[in-house]
Amino acid sequence: MPLTDQTRITNNLLKPSIVELWKALSRLQTVVSFMNTGAHPDDETSAMLAALGLRDGVDLSYACSTRGEGGQNDIGTEATNALGVLRTAEMERACDVLNMRMYWLSVSPDDTIFDFGFSKSGVETMGKWGRERTLKRFVDILRAERPDIICPTFLDIPGQHGHHRAMTEAAHIAVELAGDPAYTQSDLPVWQVKKLYLPAWSGAGQAYDDDLPPPPTSLTLDAHGVDPVTGWTYEQIGQQSRAYHKTQAMGVWVPAGSERDWPLHLAETYVDGPDETVFSGLPHDLRDLGLGRAQDHIDAARAAFPNAIVVAQECSSAFAALAGASVGAEFAHKLDRKRAQLAQVVRIATGVQAYATLSKDKLHSTDEVLVSREVRAGQADAVATRLLLPNGWTELGSTLSLKGAALSDAYVDTYRPDQPPAPCLGVAVTVDGVTSQSYVPFDVPPVVVPDEVVQVDPLGDVLNLASSRRQIDVQLIDQSRAGAAAVKLDPPAGWEVTPHQRGATLGLPQSVKEGAYRLPVLSDESPAFTVQDIIYDHIAPRAYVQPAEVKVQVIDVALPDVNVGYVGGGSDRVDHWLERMGFNVTQLSDDDLMSDERLAEFDSIVIGIFALKFRTSLAAQMPRLHAWVEEGGTLLTLYHRPWDNWDKEATPPEMIEIGQPSLRWRVTDENAAVTQLSDHPVLTHPNQISERDWQGWHKERGLYFAKSWAVVYAPLLEMADPGEAPHKGALLSADIGLGRHTHCALILHHQMEKLVPGAFRLMANLLAKRS
Repeated sequence: MPLTDQTRITNNLLKPSIVELWKALSRLQTVVSFMNTGAHPDDETSAMLAALGLRDGVDLSYACSTRGEGGQNDIGTEATNALGVLRTAEMERACDVLNMRMYWLSVSPDDTIFDFGFSKSGVETMGKWGRERTLKRFVDILRAERPDIICPTFLDIPGQHGHHRAMTEAAHIAVELAGDPAYTQSDLPVWQVKKLYLPAWSGAGQAYDDDLPPPPTSLTLDAHGVDPVTGWTYEQIGQQSRAYHKTQAMGVWVPAGSERDWPLHLAETYVDGPDETVFSGLPHDLRDLGLGRAQDHIDAARAAFPNAIVVAQECSSAFAALAGASVGAEFAHKLDRKRAQLAQVVRIATGVQAYATLSKDKLHSTDEVLVSREVRAGQADAVATRLLLPNGWTELGSTLSLKGAALSDAYVDTYRPDQPPAPCLGVAVTVDGVTSQSYVPFDVPPVVVPDEVVQVDPLGDVLNLASSRRQIDVQLIDQSRAGAAAVKLDPPAGWEVTPHQRGATLGLPQSVKEGAYRLPVLSDESPAFTVQDIIYDHIAPRAYVQPAEVKVQVIDVALPDVNVGYVGGGSDRVDHWLERMGFNVTQLSDDDLMSDERLAEFDSIVIGIFALKFRTSLAAQMPRLHAWVEEGGTLLTLYHRPWDNWDKEATPPEMIEIGQPSLRWRVTDENAAVTQLSDHPVLTHPNQISERDWQGWHKERGLYFAKSWAVVYAPLLEMADPGEAPHKGALLSADIGLGRHTHCALILHHQMEKLVPGAFRLMANLLAKRS
């Protein structure tokens, strides 16, 4: 739908034309290009890139292996592939701030290059990604982007995330292969990267713990100073970019005087001479490519700032000087980029404004939609706009018709801020007889989904044979283009399906056995799709499309007779899964936590992951919860990070210190052997926890394990990643007064989402009253 007036006003406020013009002019200074590489969205070295791009004019790009599917989510419950879609959109907005092109090694949700969770080994990572697959994608990216310089963000050393290590190892190999004509896995023209830098700084911190010191410094990139137009430091600009990684809680205020320099180590070079700056040995500008007249006009345009009309005239003259220019195959891409940069400057400098809006932004692949345009000519001699449409789209006056249009790609492999994907608006601006064209995205980029869409709720459910429930109500809402499809479930033999107005009720036979069941959803007898809308204010809308089906996990879990209170932070759905198991669960408000009488109504209370961070009043109520435990309550705290307002002395009833850096206090192998250290009631009542309960886990065992704890706590489990000393801080339990406190750093919330039976059995035990 069209943006509201308030949103458009806010967008204008955030992009004053004088700042946009200055930023666009900065990119004309040089033809040198620099690619940063990493493993996850948010691995980019934002402050260094801000200085290189917005101060020095370097052409920036970022190559990232995964979409961050295995990361945390501080703003919602999207996980795995849906989280990857969200983090892809966040990365694009972060690129917008730095005007940085984006390349992904992973190109689909089922790609082997996937954020499978935390890894401590580059060898393990490359094995899961596929070595040849990873190198081919990396070489394709280098040959397509053709950077002069690449620089990984992290080092390939023990103590680093295995994904980081794999990408840094791959960088060395891909540079060699990209320049090797004998490498035939890529059919793109050969490209020789001229320099490979490594960070000469440590990557250790809250998460990582480098075992080895960084390599020696070859040169230091000065990132001090402020942008002369905005007054922002390059650290601050970097954080403006990082703040779009909201799922990862990125973005910090950088106080004046705390800016950093960036030491670099020259690991490989294919140019002659001393390496005094990143520019050393490389053609710096168009003059070095034999196009001095064009560079003269660019220099004059920069000198004329802020006289916008002179800037536009000089850039149009530079654009004309490049018409028909030839610099050979090695540098042709640099001229193409300069033409695109000049066209953008001309549009901004002339004050041309162009907007395209659709009557709706979520479309089916055979839909029709109204389109409107708003154009302001500014000081241009002439302005013309045209719609650039994907295959399958047709412009019919004020209507766009989609006939078999491709679905929107939520895992698009490339993003270019200056070249938005179609559909977009091409804007041709004429100044002094010279016409240049730049591109503008739609106000709200549309999302195209299949025709056979059914909203399914729930997509997954658990049915406990130990409870009396034998029915599952499934909502099936037809969202197909026609809006009149016959929607139904395709159940296993013996299951009853009773249609109703909102969908259907599944009736499971009394004889149903434990196990996993998948029930496809059909639309007019064809397989249907379900669409998860991913809509947040800081990103463009996205949709994650997957086959429509209902997954049912039948379990047999004995439940303790307890009344459960849940204190959530919005980052898990543990309360939902407890209710589906058969527990009586109540979400506790802040007012509830401040009432002793209210707390007395509950036998057990669960504090969800990160809740102490997002429930700002919770920390102050922990003494009240401690007293409630001493009077007989069962308190379960799920994992927290040290910075989530976890006070080792004040948060738990007795001291529990969470270990950091987190790499040292986690078990990343989801199949790691688990040793039960005792016959503690948490492991025996009301369910006997055994080896089968540790099977089928997803992503990892747990993280943010306890490092130390008061003697009153008993460690219940022991586990380790291969080749490492065992951890005992994954599950701690203590009898406190008449009650019990258990702290669980296993990722039970995630396993429940993945319908892992053992997670439900263990969770039932964690909530049992102390006998």
